[in-house]
Amino acid sequence: MNNFKKFAIWGNTEKPKFWDTLPGILDWAKNNEVKPYLTTRISKQFKQTGYPVIDSADDFINMDFILTLGGDGTILSTARAVAHRNIPILGIHLGDLGFLAKVTLLDLYNRLDQVVTGDFLISEHMVLEAEMSANGKTIISHVLNDVVVDNGKTHRMVTCMLEADDGFIGKYNADGIIVSTPTGSTAYSLSAGGPIVEPSVKSIIITPICPHSLTSRPLVVPDSSEIKITFPNDPAEDIGVTLDGQVFHDFKYDAVLKVRKAKYTVKFIDFADCSYYGTLRNKMGWGKRGEE
Repeated sequence: MNNFKKFAIWGNTEKPKFWDTLPGILDWAKNNEVKPYLTTRISKQFKQTGYPVIDSADDFINMDFILTLGGDGTILSTARAVAHRNIPILGIHLGDLGFLAKVTLLDLYNRLDQVVTGDFLISEHMVLEAEMSANGKTIISHVLNDVVVDNGKTHRMVTCMLEADDGFIGKYNADGIIVSTPTGSTAYSLSAGGPIVEPSVKSIIITPICPHSLTSRPLVVPDSSEIKITFPNDPAEDIGVTLDGQVFHDFKYDAVLKVRKAKYTVKFIDFADCSYYGTLRNKMGWGKRGEE
């Protein structure tokens, strides 16, 4: 028997399926003597009262796990909120295509029962730290999937000079550059022609976006590497940096971007019968030909 007694509920409140599912989860929690906590956003929209509320990210420290209902974007926002607080996430898939959330509504309560009885695994996923410096200011952010550099609001190519641990990699003329974790290798990086990298592989993936060269190809480097990106073009132009597809920053070409492995990982609740390769086959059609 597991000692889990408290859990937080985080979800995409714009999805009707979330509100259809929430009452059943609360009933399950009551029947299993596990106390649910709602985020402020959920609490404000929920008609029932009396449930404790998560007022700040530090409140997650007191939770045994976080139940996240939505798509991959919802899980990415949860991961950023949890950050270094070492609380495992159980992702429930509500959308049409989700890779990070392995649990569906069909097996939701069976999986919750497994959690409270201790029949689960914990998988740790690498996080990247992005350090963006420009105009004497530095912004540090963390991502579970990827850091994307592109041409901002223009339609011109961006020229990127890449280094790894102060060793010159190359000059890329492209629509942009994606620096991703293995977890993020099945997201934008895959769409741009990058490799699929199993999440336990300790690596960082660098994928150019539409490079203007036949020889610019994706590159996999050790997770101990620090990737440095600079921009030698016209300083009057802007570049864009997007974090996990959800947070965006504008910079001038005199900016310096450094990407490295973060000092913490994000933990997910997993199950022995959930295969990474099975997920690839079922959700992304991996290994299938044409319309088979």
